Amino acid sequence: MDESIPAISPFSLLPPATHLTIPPSVAALRTMVTNSVPSGHTRRAYGKAFDDFLALAIRTGQPISRQLFQQYRAEMVNAGLGGSTINVRLSGVRKLVNEARENDLVDPSDAGRIISVPNVPAQGVRLGQWLTVDQTRDLLAVPDRSRLKGKRDHAILSILTQSALRREEAAHLCLDRLQLREGRWVLADIRGKRGRVRTVALPAGAKAAIDDWTRAAGITSGPVFRRLTKSGRVLPGEGLGVWAIWDVVVTSAKAIGIEGFGPHDARRSCAKLCRKKGGALEQIQFMLGHESIETTAIYTACEQELAIAVNDGLGL
Repeated sequence: MDESIPAISPFSLLPPATHLTIPPSVAALRTMVTNSVPSGHTRRAYGKAFDDFLALAIRTGQPISRQLFQQYRAEMVNAGLGGSTINVRLSGVRKLVNEARENDLVDPSDAGRIISVPNVPAQGVRLGQWLTVDQTRDLLAVPDRSRLKGKRDHAILSILTQSALRREEAAHLCLDRLQLREGRWVLADIRGKRGRVRTVALPAGAKAAIDDWTRAAGITSGPVFRRLTKSGRVLPGEGLGVWAIWDVVVTSAKAIGIEGFGPHDARRSCAKLCRKKGGALEQIQFMLGHESIETTAIYTACEQELAIAVNDGLGL
């Protein structure tokens, strides 16, 4: 058992209270579990799940049990939360319970009964949004490239729509990731979900957009995308956050009359346009960095092509 966690089970000794008071043992578990996941988005989702679940326990005066977990699930369903949101939060609570079991804070059989509460079943498939080539051109034309902010936003849109980066990957992109490989520019060793690393081809249009922005901004190292002051001055060393990336995409999409279009839709659009241009599915999987890429590569005996990349022929 971890010595930093008091040897008292919060799962049977959570008293009723008028406000949320997390026992020290549970607070330690919360920190341990949230720190174990690399994604900031997932950490926030898990933290929200832990706090809401424990607040429910204290509000109702119930010990943490299978019955309470079922009630927590039902309340989220009744609140109209999406299935994926609910299931991520349930996963977070299950991790909390499993960590408590590993630290002898809950009986293994009790833990098993709690975590066996099922996920919410998926109802259909989210359609998402995809842009045509013409719509993508319109999107890229939105930023005013006579201004520094416009150059930055155009580069952001270019890299999302032409190299299919996730917004976290774009926010954390550093200039040293732009490298020449096999005679062409790539984004080398991009670290994606669960720490998986991949190299993504950088089409000429996206490279030109990044060069235009970095030259004008005087960026020679560190984060590619930077915050700007209201007067348009670059804040040195301060990378752009993921929500700023989101805002650039959403605002630009609204400007061409497309509502609800986000960074992941730009990534999806790139993949679909590559496929329509005849790109091999396994090469698109390399570009996206999906979890199944290694398995796909083994089964198809394919190797990633960088000299002639699937996203070179988009015509953007």
